[in-house]
Amino acid sequence: MLFRASSLIRFLALSGSIAITLGTQTVVAQDMSAPSQWSDTPTSRLEALAILQTLNADLLSNASATLTLDRWCAKHKLAPDGSKIVAQRVRGQDKPADATVRQLLAVGPDEPVAYRRVRLACGDRVLSEADNWYLPARLTTEMNKALDTSDIAFGRAVQALNFTRTNLSAKLLWAPLPEGWDTGTKLPLSGTVPLTLPPFLLEHHAVLKLPDGTPFSALVESYTSRVLDFPAPHIAPQ
Repeated sequence: MLFRASSLIRFLALSGSIAITLGTQTVVAQDMSAPSQWSDTPTSRLEALAILQTLNADLLSNASATLTLDRWCAKHKLAPDGSKIVAQRVRGQDKPADATVRQLLAVGPDEPVAYRRVRLACGDRVLSEADNWYLPARLTTEMNKALDTSDIAFGRAVQALNFTRTNLSAKLLWAPLPEGWDTGTKLPLSGTVPLTLPPFLLEHHAVLKLPDGTPFSALVESYTSRVLDFPAPHIAPQ
């Protein structure tokens, strides 16, 4: 393994500072959100939890979050047919790679590390925000040019590398049901207004690697409430 437990601990500590930055983006995420299409009932909350965990599992079991979100967007009709994830660049918030990121990427203090902060959107819905530190020297000239000059998502730009993903952590940022709901804890009463969703629902930390195990990207990904911006499923009684 190319990183030790101590590296992971420091990387998660680094995410604390990133979480502060994400906090400054909360207003933006809320501005881009739409009223929830989910009713506030115990059944809807259980359905939301099941669907959110389905997305979580899909993201964790696939190398490219971009391609996973492509499929999610199409499956749930979050944008017109044929829409693909694009990266909306967020400029002016650069975070230089510190020693922890460099250790995860297996490079010394003098190796150039590029940084890209983006909002990944499908149509007019922003599905995630991501911080990405990557090594230009481990990409092709064409890949670096595309990342520097276009709105292409990182996973699509580097797809030809046939990369793998090592997940460092996955955190559920929203609990639709109270702790112990499956062992008898009283469920929330049904509300008269739509279910309120927070701006961010999931947070993942990961490292992307070349087929030989060489790391080339360290990621922090925060998935927004827009991933659930579709009508709640109707489960007919049996």
